[in-house]
Amino acid sequence: MSYSDCIVFLLAKAYQKSQSLLKSRLKPFGLTPVQALVLEVLMESDGLTAGEIGKRLMLDNATLSGVLERLAEGQWVNKQTDAEDKRVLRIFLSSMAREMKPRLASERDATNEEIMAGFSMEERIVLKRLLRDIFEVRNI
Repeated sequence: MSYSDCIVFLLAKAYQKSQSLLKSRLKPFGLTPVQALVLEVLMESDGLTAGEIGKRLMLDNATLSGVLERLAEGQWVNKQTDAEDKRVLRIFLSSMAREMKPRLASERDATNEEIMAGFSMEERIVLKRLLRDIFEVRNI
């Protein structure tokens, strides 16, 4: 089998291309794709702990700690001690992040559309299903 037919190679190249597109769209906001992903999780469920965010995104604590620190420095998130358990630190979107939600979603959607341009609706559905299967179902 040629490397050009190897699924690992093809997935890696597709990942690189998609991340490059997303990076260019996020650059004006001063965000990386991982930072934007953390914000997306908080937009769905604000006030999570770092552990809860890490679990949802399958990110290790060391990686997530740095991402959250940069998001806090950029005033995208606020860290607050839990009212009921002072040992727990909760992460909340800042007012700036909440205001930017529609613009960030628009950039994400435009990136998705650019990546999927030329695919029929059926091909889009199959591609997403196959990627989810690799991510969620396959025991690798």
